[in-house]
Amino acid sequence: MAFHIKNKETDALARKLAKAKGIGLTDAVHEALQHELDRERSKPKQADLAVQFCRELRQLGNPAKGQPADKAFFDDLSGNA
Repeated sequence: MAFHIKNKETDALARKLAKAKGIGLTDAVHEALQHELDRERSKPKQADLAVQFCRELRQLGNPAKGQPADKAFFDDLSGNA
């Protein structure tokens, strides 16, 4: 399979990496792409971040000191008291 790098800067980076590691261009590009893919996959998912945020927020709260979420509470919030 052919893969042509048409961007001069990208070509130069690939060649610098290959030279620095003492490997061929194909291996250098492969390693760089694999490294970047592994890095992306290791990032936490948005849903996991949201769940963690909710857990941390819950730990900070104190439901015993909160107001009941009844009609009077919502009326007070909206100014309909």
